[in-house]
Amino acid sequence: MSVIVVANPKGGVGKSTLSTNIAGYFASCGHTVMLGDVDVQQSSKLWLQLRPAQVRPIQSWDIDADAIAKPPKGVTHVVLDTPAGLHGKRLREVIKRADRIVVPLQASVFDVFATRAFIDELATSRKMDEVPVALVGMRVHERTLSADKLRTMAEQLGWPLLTMLRDTQNYVHLAASGLTLFDVAQSKVERDLEQWQPLCRWLDS
Repeated sequence: MSVIVVANPKGGVGKSTLSTNIAGYFASCGHTVMLGDVDVQQSSKLWLQLRPAQVRPIQSWDIDADAIAKPPKGVTHVVLDTPAGLHGKRLREVIKRADRIVVPLQASVFDVFATRAFIDELATSRKMDEVPVALVGMRVHERTLSADKLRTMAEQLGWPLLTMLRDTQNYVHLAASGLTLFDVAQSKVERDLEQWQPLCRWLDS
């Protein structure tokens, strides 16, 4: 079983958008997928309630407020959406479960500052030598100074900046229906799927 943790202590960086679409990608590949939500806002859980019955299923993972239980047998892929402010004991508990960690971030000084402190905490964890970590730029235009700053940050950290996802209403409209990029005709979201390819390859590697 593969557990993908999507984490960043900064709120509003797109963790739920990234988590739901990663789960949608795994489901589109025919995997048995579970989406867990540690965030008190329960955005991912709400999204699952909106998901149509006719698309590939994604199971909900009810997580206790104080502990992260093992998912049931038969599940092959788990995506864990984490809350803002994740650190300390709670962060260590999450890392214990993680096979890969994806850190979404936006190209503002506030996001970079908050994320850097979080990444420093990640780097000191005993297990981090075993867990691949990658960064994903959210709502970023690739040909901007902000994008260059993200690339520089990734180089300094030594972790890959896999891709930059553009700011588009596609994510908003799909989320409102419990859908992902991987649930609709490719022609409708072709540009976004192209941006997802490096992340998909990394998740499968």
